[in-house]
Amino acid sequence: MASSTEWDLESLASSTSSSPSSCDEDEVNARVSPDWAKYRCHIERRGYRLDTVRDVKDHYRHHCSNIEKQGLHVYLSGYHRALARSDEDALCKDVGLRESLFRATRCLDGMKVMVKAVHRDSRELDIVRYLSAPAQQCDPMNHCIPILDLIDAPQDNLCFIVMEEWSANMFPEAPISLGCLMESLRHCIEHIAFMHRHRIAHFDISPHNFLTDYNGRYACIDYELSRRIDEVSCPRILYSRGSEIPPETEHGRLCNPFMIDVWALGVLIFRACELAEFHVPGLMHLAKSMLHENPDKRPPAPSVLKEFQRIQAMMRKTLHDHHISP
Repeated sequence: MASSTEWDLESLASSTSSSPSSCDEDEVNARVSPDWAKYRCHIERRGYRLDTVRDVKDHYRHHCSNIEKQGLHVYLSGYHRALARSDEDALCKDVGLRESLFRATRCLDGMKVMVKAVHRDSRELDIVRYLSAPAQQCDPMNHCIPILDLIDAPQDNLCFIVMEEWSANMFPEAPISLGCLMESLRHCIEHIAFMHRHRIAHFDISPHNFLTDYNGRYACIDYELSRRIDEVSCPRILYSRGSEIPPETEHGRLCNPFMIDVWALGVLIFRACELAEFHVPGLMHLAKSMLHENPDKRPPAPSVLKEFQRIQAMMRKTLHDHHISP
């Protein structure tokens, strides 16, 4: 993970700790819809200003000058309505975001950030806190989106996760190079292998949950469905959610949580290659093995990473031998 945090992780962990049983309750793991105006000052005292009508109008002036008027509605995802509002200090939420999300600005330097509200006892907060701890931050395979702050609101059992705002999806601009495709997939596979090594399953792997900072870095977001897996020898869970549902989950059977992730990661590889318009035979063969109907015959994440590294090394050698830039 690429950034260092400035907040006191250990003190927050102790203040928001919960019993294992509470972490399994539907209530604390459901999406929250906070009254953002209520927490506006609380968040601003920590150095983050939630987007206002003024921010939206600035967005128009700086980013939309070359867009034709008929395209503004689609491009701004509802922001165009702000121009009709007279109170420039009123909060202005992006209607394209979930109720638990709000765009903001870091007061210190103007960096755009995303604020996510979660329950203080949620699995998501527990996992985000763990992935953002110093011991995990220094691992080069940890590609969790940089977490800037955790703002506690104990009176309402909420916590606000402040993270860097990156792209809206894995490939925000097209076309992309073969090298860009391979680097993005490397980050994705490394992060899932890292999570599995730490006994965490993501459960919602998709191109929408891996973002780029436009500078060659890719990061994972949305740990809403993620879980710690305590069983070591033969973990099994019931699963019915997520972007990609493997066949073994269709009949309500207990499933290997890590093989659910491997299935979704295989789908992501296929879709990424399709979006990038590249056909890489080695990748197709790898992805196909990850989509085996029998989860016991799918390669585990460390094996996926090892094979991907082999494919990437062979591609680099071929390009080098032919003096071709990726």
